Amino acid sequence: MRQDKDIQTEVMRELEWEPSVDAAAIGVAASDGAITLTGHVGSYAEKIAATKAARRVYGVRAVADELAVELPTENLHDDTDIAETISRLLEWNVTIPKRAVTAKVSNGFVTLDGKVDWEYQSIAATKLVRNLTGVRGVTNLVTVRPKVHDKEVKSGIAAALHRQAQLDARRIWLETSDGTVTLQGQVSSWSESETARKAAAAAPGVRKVENHLQIVA
Repeated sequence: MRQDKDIQTEVMRELEWEPSVDAAAIGVAASDGAITLTGHVGSYAEKIAATKAARRVYGVRAVADELAVELPTENLHDDTDIAETISRLLEWNVTIPKRAVTAKVSNGFVTLDGKVDWEYQSIAATKLVRNLTGVRGVTNLVTVRPKVHDKEVKSGIAAALHRQAQLDARRIWLETSDGTVTLQGQVSSWSESETARKAAAAAPGVRKVENHLQIVA
């Protein structure tokens, strides 16, 4: 197991290496493989990029994101302008069904709501708004309508996990209930954990994936 000091140093280096992040404004602490990011960033997109960069580092088991979004004066926008922009983008997006998702904006924080048929459509809605100027944060309350039985979902996901070259599916097991998939077991990195989550989320009828996979470096 890597020492926390080594992990902390590598995370700091990864943040410096990430071009979309101002590492000088971010503090990094490590404890038992769990990383805590503190400080401030200039956009919600940078906040997401910093978290992803930390998770890429070998030995990181979890990331606590305590970064504050402090928008530069030129990036401040009225909530109404942000909401109207999101509405137009949703209307033009070919991935998200028209009028399936709505958005509310309060002090730069966006709340998405509605119902879609696939989880990737819910994820697409978040990606659509998180890079917009003036957005401080995104809460996704969009739900997925289940279409198939749990038994079919479970067998389909199990087959998908076995097809993934990056995963040792023998170390992963799952349960399904009313469209919710729970992943358990062990993986060797956050990247493998995310690969398993995405494979589960891609199954028809999956509304939510609860990822309880343990990262054992």
